[in-house]
Amino acid sequence: MMQQIYPPAVHDFSYEINKDFHFAAAHYIPHEDAGTCRQRHGHTYFTNITVAGDELDHTGFLVNFKVVKDLIHKRFDHQTLNDDEGFSDVDAELFPTTEVAARTIWEIVQGYLNTLPNKPACVQVYLRETPTSYCIYRPKEVRS
Repeated sequence: MMQQIYPPAVHDFSYEINKDFHFAAAHYIPHEDAGTCRQRHGHTYFTNITVAGDELDHTGFLVNFKVVKDLIHKRFDHQTLNDDEGFSDVDAELFPTTEVAARTIWEIVQGYLNTLPNKPACVQVYLRETPTSYCIYRPKEVRS
């Protein structure tokens, strides 16, 4: 069991859920200034996704934990991030860095949440690439 303390996301919603999980993926950063990260290498990424909202759905969930995990795990686990449509080898805003991966995870999760009648919001994605390096992505505007 992963047991971590994450920086809290500030919001005014009534409910908040957090889903922890990990996935293994390879990547490389296609820029000469990336040093050894230019070479293909892998990580076991640990992530925490924070979803908040005011209304529960017809099952009593804000959102199903399993669905949140599956959106990311099924797409990225044992893949090369550079090969995914969410990333690019020519646009630095889409290089598969930890920062871009965290934002991409948010986009995937929020895209799904936008289809739900109770309209929850993904307020934070915490993505740990190594034991000493992580990124937190919080969208600038969160519906509250």
